[in-house]
Amino acid sequence: MAQLEHIEAIEKRLWTAADTLRANSNYASNEYFLPVMGLIFLRHAYSRFLTVKGAIEGTLPTRGGKTRPLAKEDFSQKSAIYLQTGAQFDHLVALTDSDDRAQAIIEAMESIETDYENLRGVLPKSEYQELDNQVLGQLLRTLNPDELKRVSGDVFGRIYEYFLTQFADQKAHDAGEFFTPVSLVSLIAHVLEPEGGTVLDPACGSGGMFVQSARFVEQQHENPVEKLTFYGLEKNATTIRLAKMNLAVHGLEGDIQKAITYYEDPHELLGKADFVMANPPFNVDEIDADKVKKDPRLPFGLPGTNKKGKVSNGNYVWISYFYSYLNEHGRGGFVMSSQASSAGRDEAKVRQKLVEIGDVDLMIAIRSNFFYTRTVPCELWFLNRDKPHEHRDKVLMIDARNIYRKVTRKIYDFSPEQEQNIFAIVWLYRGQTDKYLELVASYCLRCLNEGNGCFTAQDDDGRQIEPLPSFIASLDTLQDSLRPFLKTLPAHSPHAEVLKELDDASPTFKSDVDTFQKALVEQQAAWKKQKTTNGELKKAVDRLAPLAESSRDLVKQTDLIYKLTCRLIEACENECDARDSEAWINRDITRARKAADEARQLAVEQLKQVRYFWRQAHWLTERFPEAKLRDVEGLVKLVSKAEIEANDWSLTPGRYVGVAPEEVDEDFDFEEVLRDIHIELEGLNAEAMQLSATIKKNFEELGV
Repeated sequence: MAQLEHIEAIEKRLWTAADTLRANSNYASNEYFLPVMGLIFLRHAYSRFLTVKGAIEGTLPTRGGKTRPLAKEDFSQKSAIYLQTGAQFDHLVALTDSDDRAQAIIEAMESIETDYENLRGVLPKSEYQELDNQVLGQLLRTLNPDELKRVSGDVFGRIYEYFLTQFADQKAHDAGEFFTPVSLVSLIAHVLEPEGGTVLDPACGSGGMFVQSARFVEQQHENPVEKLTFYGLEKNATTIRLAKMNLAVHGLEGDIQKAITYYEDPHELLGKADFVMANPPFNVDEIDADKVKKDPRLPFGLPGTNKKGKVSNGNYVWISYFYSYLNEHGRGGFVMSSQASSAGRDEAKVRQKLVEIGDVDLMIAIRSNFFYTRTVPCELWFLNRDKPHEHRDKVLMIDARNIYRKVTRKIYDFSPEQEQNIFAIVWLYRGQTDKYLELVASYCLRCLNEGNGCFTAQDDDGRQIEPLPSFIASLDTLQDSLRPFLKTLPAHSPHAEVLKELDDASPTFKSDVDTFQKALVEQQAAWKKQKTTNGELKKAVDRLAPLAESSRDLVKQTDLIYKLTCRLIEACENECDARDSEAWINRDITRARKAADEARQLAVEQLKQVRYFWRQAHWLTERFPEAKLRDVEGLVKLVSKAEIEANDWSLTPGRYVGVAPEEVDEDFDFEEVLRDIHIELEGLNAEAMQLSATIKKNFEELGV
């Protein structure tokens, strides 16, 4: 449970339970999300409180045998919130039905607002009075499952983001426009590398850009509270509350002002921001041209107006504002409609000026389905007011539309490794070869570690497990449970053919497992002497290829040998009347079969990780064999200003990188395709059930 990737099932369970409780309240989705997010806020704050409390207590000064009590300042230094007893989640969960839970939650929120002036009037309070006391109790217990009390890492931060995502998917607030997918926010933050200074988001929504910037700083082993200052603009008062809660739950503070960014600039940060990050509304056509035409944030002029006196399209108003906020060393990264990069007329003139002054750094094309409420593709723009001289007349174009992971039928994202691989391209562009080589080396090492994990590893509860040996042992147990009955059958019974296949496959499988383990030991020994120059790492990737292929072969063998055993059981039951025999102990066989299947799944997933991480290393070294940036058809190209001019100043990556040559996919994963089909089917079934429920409700309201 220590790793965040293992909590998907818990997230879904928590969401399902919390959303089900909405049926027992008078709230609609767009009203229910704030009290739920308030409780998630409290639970996450309590998790961080407990995480740092022990370390703080060990350093408190003692005088006269008395230890100074805990104070708010102690927790602020650890990026956590101090919680009085009444605001601690365990206290709230322990309340009984005879207690007034709503009042207790309100008092908890008030105590936090008393201690933290920046949260005053922000946290939900009166909203809880509309919820039934028992419903509140069930909701508190739902958000406090036992397994989450043992976790490490920022698990509740992840759950907080998951709930934001789900409410966005339900269009619970502003059609979900306030929420930017974590994949895109993380990509922007890591490309910008906001190591310190002023961070501005003029369309900050729920504050995700700030949270990801802070995470980048934490990854550098620095304190984001000391390194970064956050400023945000947001027009919706409720969303501002959500943003302030989001910052606070991560131990952060920010100056977020209520403003319509088109017409207001309360922070007066023109030319002062170190970093600008944003996901503004796309294609807005209601901006009053007269109100903005003299705005100093439009250094390139108005991007065109229509007959109604409105700006034809607000995309380039946003782009101009982002640019103008940056100081002379500033960097900006933002999400923008894919239409903007090739828009014509007055918008093209603004884009031309941006390219001509040399401050457009790189462009990344993102395929559709990354947003939770919109299916449109988009592009990530990156500006740099202090670009190195050698890059002034160039723009890096990355087409990442073929890089994605399917989460649901409607939602795609980047896996952590896909994200890292995009970063690697940017590192090579910036001459940060050491980071690229460290990533390749980490993939190789992870490949070996995952291989070792096939034989010995720890599960989520810290228990020692042995995936491959356990599968072999469970298979032996299952086959042993069949043996008494098999001895009663003549040699040429209907089971004979599959039994022979199994008898032939079993020793081969066990032998191949032994060979795999010996090869793994040899590779681990070789890695201890591994040099991390590009040439030596390329050799290592090639050297690990047979091990990766062996892991793939073992996946197929593992599935095959289990299927053969199951076919043998079915042959015995269906064709040899096994259930009528006293030698057939059905209970033992069923239990052993289930155990073998669980062990098989564990072994298969672990084996897949070996080849997965090797493939990541191979993906990089195959495309960038010299550890230097180069043009890769269909992926990346460093484009000159002259070429951009020849293409009508277009900044659409696909226009320059071309189409990747069609290749035979040797890595075709049939199971992965089936998984995608399963995701698609699940999505369609869920939509069908939702539609059916809506139709039923409509008929009931009509009295039909």
